[in-house]
Amino acid sequence: MQVKVLLFASLAERAGKREIIAQIPNGSTVSKLLEQISADYPELAKLLPSCFVSLNQEYAGPESVVNAADEIAILPPVSGGEDSRFLITEQPLSADKLLSLVSNPHAGAILTFVGTVREFTQGQRTVYLSYEAYAPMAVQKMKQIAEEMEARWPGVEVAMHHRIGELAIEEIAVIIAVATPHRNEAFEAGRYAIERLKQIVPIWKKEIWEDGSEWKGHQLGPWNPLAPAD
Repeated sequence: MQVKVLLFASLAERAGKREIIAQIPNGSTVSKLLEQISADYPELAKLLPSCFVSLNQEYAGPESVVNAADEIAILPPVSGGEDSRFLITEQPLSADKLLSLVSNPHAGAILTFVGTVREFTQGQRTVYLSYEAYAPMAVQKMKQIAEEMEARWPGVEVAMHHRIGELAIEEIAVIIAVATPHRNEAFEAGRYAIERLKQIVPIWKKEIWEDGSEWKGHQLGPWNPLAPAD
């Protein structure tokens, strides 16, 4: 069956129109509808995981059945769906969340990098880490990295979330997810993403050691965010 879908805000801007048409089997669910829209309109794929669907002006869950006569709308979050790919937060991080943000019908490989708090650094036992960030600029620099990656690996999708505040041993500090058509590109792009994040994103780490001393800085030497990308 053929259904008409209404778009709003960032979705309408990305698609360049306020309505799209989707061809789906009879009895399809909202989840199936979104899968079909992702395939038919790849420019919308990265936004859809953070959106909501309404059927006949009522919010619908992923298993709700879609009928041809339904008034269907896809609604981005009020704050905008795109920013969900790049996040500085005090809340625990989820790899599943980032996977959903980059997954798309054109991806043959999705690579995730998960950075955790380790117990020993240069022979010193760490009690906990404390992260702080210049959050607005950090998000903008994450977006810049995504643009650089798109230029190097056309079609790549990337999401970056970094946690701030005090983190205990084994807690997740950063997650990066990269989706590409092929696995070699995923490995290359994933490495580029984490190294570039360390290079230009204004996030600082303080280690509190067992003996009460502290260390703060870049483990690989002087920090130079103006250095060109490798």
